[in-house]
Amino acid sequence: MAVSLLMAILAYLGAVPAIAADFADIRSACWASGGLSDDLVAMARSDERWSCADREFSIDAERALLRFDLGPDGPLPRYFLSRRSALEAVHLLAIDQDGTVRQSTIPAAALSSSMVGGYFKASLPEVTRVTKQIVVAIDLPSHRMTLEKAYLASEDAAGDGAGASRLLVIVSALAGMLVMPLIFNAAFYQVLRKPFVLWHSALTLSLLMTLLVSSNISVVLFDPPAMTLSWMTTVIFGATVASGTMFTYSFIESGLMHPVLRRMLPYCAVWAIFLSALHAAFPFVARPVQSSAYTAAFAPILIVFILSMIDALRRGSRAAKFQTVGYTPMVFVGLTRLVTGVTPWFHSADAMLMFYAGCLCEVLFTTLGVADRFMTMKRERDRARTEAYLLERLSETDPLTGLFNRRAIERQFARLRVEGFDTLAVIDLDHFKAINDLNGHAVGDAVLKAVASAIEAGPDVVAYRLGGEEFVLFLRGEDAGIEAERRRQAIPAIVADRVPGLGRPVTASMGVARALDDEGFVKLYERADKLLYEAKSAGRNRTRTAVRSIAASGTLRGERATLA
Repeated sequence: MAVSLLMAILAYLGAVPAIAADFADIRSACWASGGLSDDLVAMARSDERWSCADREFSIDAERALLRFDLGPDGPLPRYFLSRRSALEAVHLLAIDQDGTVRQSTIPAAALSSSMVGGYFKASLPEVTRVTKQIVVAIDLPSHRMTLEKAYLASEDAAGDGAGASRLLVIVSALAGMLVMPLIFNAAFYQVLRKPFVLWHSALTLSLLMTLLVSSNISVVLFDPPAMTLSWMTTVIFGATVASGTMFTYSFIESGLMHPVLRRMLPYCAVWAIFLSALHAAFPFVARPVQSSAYTAAFAPILIVFILSMIDALRRGSRAAKFQTVGYTPMVFVGLTRLVTGVTPWFHSADAMLMFYAGCLCEVLFTTLGVADRFMTMKRERDRARTEAYLLERLSETDPLTGLFNRRAIERQFARLRVEGFDTLAVIDLDHFKAINDLNGHAVGDAVLKAVASAIEAGPDVVAYRLGGEEFVLFLRGEDAGIEAERRRQAIPAIVADRVPGLGRPVTASMGVARALDDEGFVKLYERADKLLYEAKSAGRNRTRTAVRSIAASGTLRGERATLA
């Protein structure tokens, strides 16, 4: 539905110049050519110089003349309008029925831009009801379209009235649609940090600039000279082609385009910039053939791009699918300009309606492609992060009991200290080797799982298995020592319940120490392990602690206390 609405808008946009031209759609009846030194009035009055049957305009001569025959009825023309291109000057002659000639000359730099997008205008000498002909002489025309698209108008086409307002609103809306991808790209780049986002922004910006300079928005906002817009159009076109090829270079997935084609794309971008800059700076070097040669010079770029898309699609590129749909109208625009610009017997066509459609289609679908790549890369990144997290958890988790291991302690210690975990309890099972020797390792593993369940962590307790039958608890709070002792004392009952038939209870000894300021894990562990060794030496099944308030009764038992 959005595309249908867009095409309807563009159809109206394309119809506006034709509707506007109906005010006085006077096309040239004949054309002639001559040198800059030839007398204009004499040329205009020499019937044998004029070609009226042959409409194949030529710019081979230094000066091209167009003759417009006026009828007795209809609005009187006030302006000469034609497509912008490099030229030296425009001479305008109004010839009355009695032979009177009124003449004016406008140098190229003084030509005004028309409200018809891509056209310049020149005010005619006074035209009256007795004026029979308007003759326009163009010095050093650089493009056949300047002759082929020329006409006289009583108004600056869409320059006045409701038509101008509607046209301006429509073109402004199209420009606004081109601004949105720039906003999206700013958000995408914050996440992706990929060069294709920047190249897509450059492509969108160049298309937006093309729309501005080729429509009446620039005339309304800035009213620059027509020749300024002419060379700007040329330069911006080169930038558009260059940014488009670089976007393709960086956007197509790695391995899904032939390496030779990918390497050729940056050279195509440089070639496009070089061609446009050269043509804009020196439009008259080889004037009769320069425009055709300039257009033909873009053929290799078009061929490389088409081959790149075909190859990427053949290799299964998802990005190429978006680009192919988005670039198809622009490819047809390029082919149309190439064929009509190079072939002498065709009138040159810039396919502006298709170009406008191509601008929006290109930006729309390439933006969708960027968004699709964003989501794809985000899913891949999320998957990679999830896999990395799972691998990290696996590397930090004891596979038998599911508790954290020593590697996890070393990584988490600083965070735990910040969160208030300042007490370390080291637990070691008593006579565990005898359990393995008498009952087998399978039973020993079951005992270890039961012990892990007995010391299960809570909001203020984190449990770890260091290896073998040794466990560690990190605790916080004033009753950290009491919480550690409750878990140690719960071990015999839980093991007996989950692993019946052992013949004797499974007990544990424990050492508990509170961290000193800025004390690392190694030092804290050494102190707690030393207390554990003292508990073992004192007869096992007991706790040695350096933490006050450890006694089950809650009374102070001294700096070094023992619970049996």
